[in-house]
Amino acid sequence: MGDINQFMEEYRSALRALKEEVPASLGAFNSFYQQVMQEGVLDVKTKELIALAVGVAIHCENCVLLHTRAAQKAGASREEILEAAFVGVVMGGGPAFTFLPVVKRTLDELGK
Repeated sequence: MGDINQFMEEYRSALRALKEEVPASLGAFNSFYQQVMQEGVLDVKTKELIALAVGVAIHCENCVLLHTRAAQKAGASREEILEAAFVGVVMGGGPAFTFLPVVKRTLDELGK
């Protein structure tokens, strides 16, 4: 899992550095994120699948990486993740379609 592991390491490292520089802003966003993404009327798996679809639709590669991994950790199957990604394509059109290989590559790496 070279690409996803490297990405996650670099992502976490950058966030730790930002926490030193702008703790209030980072803390406020993290608090909001944790509150929204916790179990509620929608379960965490569903929320992660929605976030993945939105990431595909808005062409955010980092979002795709993060939420593909998070959806899998929340119990989503490969099939559910791919279906959610296709929902993102419906909403985002042709440019979103180009992110399907990113989802597949991430799933393949996470499956190793």
